[in-house]
Amino acid sequence: MTEAHVSCDVLVVGGGPAGLTAAQVACESGAKTILLDDNPAFGGQIWRGAKHFRFDNKVLDLISDQTAAQLGTTDEPARLRKMPGWRVVAAPRPGVATAESLSETNSIHFQKLILATGARERFLPFPGWTLPNVMGAGGLQAMVKSGLPIAGKRVVIAGTGPLLLAVAEYLKQCRADVRLIAEQASGSSLFRFGLSLTSHPAKLFQAAMLKARLLTVPYLTDCWVTRAEGKDTLERVCLRQESKSWQLECDYLATGFHLIPNTELAELMGCAIENGCVKVDEDQQTSVPNVYCAGEPTGIGGVEKSVVEGRIAGLAAAGLAQEARKYHAVWRHCARFAGRLNETFRLREELKALSTDETFVCRCEDVTLAQLRECSTWRAAKLHRRCGMGPCQGRICGPAVEFLFGWKPESVRPPVFPARVESLTQADVEEKSS
Repeated sequence: MTEAHVSCDVLVVGGGPAGLTAAQVACESGAKTILLDDNPAFGGQIWRGAKHFRFDNKVLDLISDQTAAQLGTTDEPARLRKMPGWRVVAAPRPGVATAESLSETNSIHFQKLILATGARERFLPFPGWTLPNVMGAGGLQAMVKSGLPIAGKRVVIAGTGPLLLAVAEYLKQCRADVRLIAEQASGSSLFRFGLSLTSHPAKLFQAAMLKARLLTVPYLTDCWVTRAEGKDTLERVCLRQESKSWQLECDYLATGFHLIPNTELAELMGCAIENGCVKVDEDQQTSVPNVYCAGEPTGIGGVEKSVVEGRIAGLAAAGLAQEARKYHAVWRHCARFAGRLNETFRLREELKALSTDETFVCRCEDVTLAQLRECSTWRAAKLHRRCGMGPCQGRICGPAVEFLFGWKPESVRPPVFPARVESLTQADVEEKSS
């Protein structure tokens, strides 16, 4: 049984590239560190299922119990505590986070907090998007990694962003029949993006190798799915490219319209948000004292940006801000790439016309586009139509509604995830004790 209260110098929330790097750097710098993630194993979407992680010629093997033991000495316990399968559901007062696993609840007391909560896929509604076997691109990849049989299955991958190629490569390795990659971005913008990679030779080589491995898979630009069809499950998709429309039979449709930073926990902590991302300074410090943020919540930019931000945040949180500043030039290089990435895969206006009046936009509460048109704000949609009030708490429909209507969520309230009453009660006790 895990104790109800634990404490540390640095709490890292999120076990992807940014969180793993931040935790390893912090504990190697002498800080007593806790690393937690809501998945049963660390790695995030990028490194999920790996036995160890390699980046920049350094092994980040926090998945190994041996590493945690080696970070202590014979006279002191290990400085790294790992808590996979835990998620933070509330922040009752400064320096305290309420976390829960499947069966337990903990109050974690910390001196410094590093938020590395990653990003999620953006979904846009279209007729048939709620059919069985229509899912997120990263979601399908995660399910295959967890054992979903995909060999021989016909798959169409559609949306925008580099994730489509990465998912296609992985599914092809698993012997799926990847029938098409439909990229909504224009061919000219992708060409300009490719030319910009000359200042990032490692990424250029990586992109070339990826395309070479997908040479037999059709890749269409200026192309998107307009409808998914099937009686009880997905049978075919309808596609459009400029003035051309056609149908393609498939067993799975994997969609993803770039990524959305997970900022809910940062907002709950009171951190300033700017342009949909957590606002940080050059040391990854947020607007809240002793709270840092690293990786995709500060802006979508890929694994290299996440790792360098995790390193900066880990050093700064451990009191080594001067050491952290050695990596600022690397960060600026990554940030320039991130800017070009997000500009290239910006969503086109035509995608706003995909949904019909009968299309569900909020799939948790069965709210249609026609019902949302009767509202004027996100708050009105929640009050009168319960949009965003379901289990996902607006994580799926929120970005879609923002794209369609320009409405932004007005507040974040605990719990940021569905939580047990026990956890909320403990958070309430912590808040009253402050």
